Formats: sequence, structure tokens, C-alpha cells
Amino acid sequence: MPPTASIAPQALNTGPAQPLPLPGPTRGKHAETPATQRWQRASARAYGLGLAPALVVLAAITLLPLITLVVVSLTPLSLTDPAATFHFGQPAGNYVQLLQDQRFLDSLWVQAKLSSVGVLLQLLVGLGLALLLHSGSRLLAGLRTFFLIPMVLPPIVVALVWKIIYTPDISPLHALLEQWGWPVRSLIANPDTALWAIVVADVWQWFPFTMLMVLAQLQMVPRDPVDAARIDGANRWQVFVYIVLPYLQRTLVVCALFRLIDSFKAFPLLYVLTNGGPGTVTEVTNFYGFIQAFNFSYWGYGSAIAVVMLAIIFVLSALISRLGKANGERHAR
Repeated sequence: MPPTASIAPQALNTGPAQPLPLPGPTRGKHAETPATQRWQRASARAYGLGLAPALVVLAAITLLPLITLVVVSLTPLSLTDPAATFHFGQPAGNYVQLLQDQRFLDSLWVQAKLSSVGVLLQLLVGLGLALLLHSGSRLLAGLRTFFLIPMVLPPIVVALVWKIIYTPDISPLHALLEQWGWPVRSLIANPDTALWAIVVADVWQWFPFTMLMVLAQLQMVPRDPVDAARIDGANRWQVFVYIVLPYLQRTLVVCALFRLIDSFKAFPLLYVLTNGGPGTVTEVTNFYGFIQAFNFSYWGYGSAIAVVMLAIIFVLSALISRLGKANGERHAR
């Protein structure tokens, strides 16, 4: 058998050395062809045409009324002078008058008290009930659906329920207090208690929102830090303050801001229970705008009040977005 060394050079020496091929530009597996590009353009066109009717309807019911509201707020329009619709001689006249209107400024203060106290109580009541429901009690778990009833009722129904409760002649609450020897005059007819009576009704209607949000977040709290804290000797209050509450912070902030924005729409309670009275102690900003537009027929002035409210709500919405984004980035880190 011939030696391997004599075969190897002949086998390797098959010709002059060829350079290795360099990698050149190759067409990808999913590269776009002209047909693919045409198909994508046709799909985007069909998608836009399909959305066009919905966008037109959305613009008609949102943008058009908004533009009309802003335009009317720049005019002295009233039902007694319909020709003033297009009078733009003093476009800022209504807004300047608002700054000098003490009743409007008082309505802002009433709105601030209603919103701040109401939202705070909604957070406290919702948080407390969420913690109780999360404790695992079968009795409280069975009452979970009962707690949701106020939130699913129409606002006008809630207002009528509390109208009955606050009317001494037909109120079971007043009848019970009289049997106990504590007769109480109508809470919504007393200037000292009318606003807080509305706050109680508003809290009763909307605390389930906070309760549901907090309860959902509680079910996502990890058990390991809680168990470790209990092993180290922490009591329930310490576990809640230092471990559970930080996990609920973002949820509570979102609930507070959403309820703060929604508190500007507490119109049915005010209209049914007090109609802004006694006097003006429960007259919030949106109710004052309603009076100016529909009772006194000052549509331009009422529209200016609505635009101011819209600006306040827009600022709060931007604050929600910013805080939500900041909390999301902090949580991601």
C-alpha cells in the first residue's frame, strides 16, 4: 500500500489557489417586491376608507360641538339678542367678565371643596373595603356584588334615592333618628350641611370604582416580601405601610385623578337634591354655567364657563398622562 504522504500533495495540488468568495449583498427572504408594496398601499387605502365613516361621525359629535362651543364663547350671544351670534368685537369679553364675577369664583371654591373632600373619602372607603375583601372573609366576599350596586345605578336614580333619604317626611333615616330621640332637620336644606350631604351621596355612588381598582392591584402584590416581613416580626400595619402601600401607590394616584376629573360632572346630584341651594352654597362651576345658559339665556357667557371647565379638565388629563408615564418608567427601572 503506497504511503499516505505521497498522495496528499497530489490530492491538494489540484490547481492554482482561488480566493475565497466575499459575502455580497443578498436579497432577504422577506424583501419587499413591487407587488408587495402595491398590496401594502392598497391595504392602507382600504383601511383608511373603512375607518372614514367612523372618523366622520366621531368628528361630527366631538370636534364640531367643541368648535361651536369655543366660537360661541367669544360672542355675547343670548336668546334675547340672536343677532349677536357673529359679533366678535370683544372676543375676550366673557372671559374678562368671569374674572370679575364673584359668583363664578365662589363656584370654583365650592367645586374645589366638593372634589377634594369627595375624592379623598372615596379613596379611603374604597381602599378600606378592598383590604377587607382581600382578607379572604367569605362573608365579605359574598357582599362584593352588593358593594358594586351604587356604581352601576344611573346617576339620576342615585340622586332620587338620596332625595328620599334626606327628606324628613319620608326618610327612613330621619324616622330612625327621631325614634332614638335625635330629631334632625333636613340636611340638604341646611346651609351648613347641604354640601357635605352631597359629598356623602357622591362617595356612596363612586367608592366601588376605587375598591375594584385597589382590589385588582392587591391580588398582584407578591407574597414573598410580605411573608419575609412577617417572619422578621412586622405587624399588619407595618406590612401595609412599608410593603403593600408602595405597590398600591400608582393605582391610588390614577384613581384619585380619574375621580377628580369625573367630580366636575356631579350635576344630577346637585340638580335633584339642592338645585344649587340653599342660596349658592352647593352651586359648583358646571351648575353655574347651566344657570347662565338655560335660566338666563346667556349662551355666550355660559359657553365661556364651559370652556374654562374644559381647560381645567384638559390640564388634569395631561397630568394623568404624565404621572402615568413617570410611574411606568420608574416601575420599569
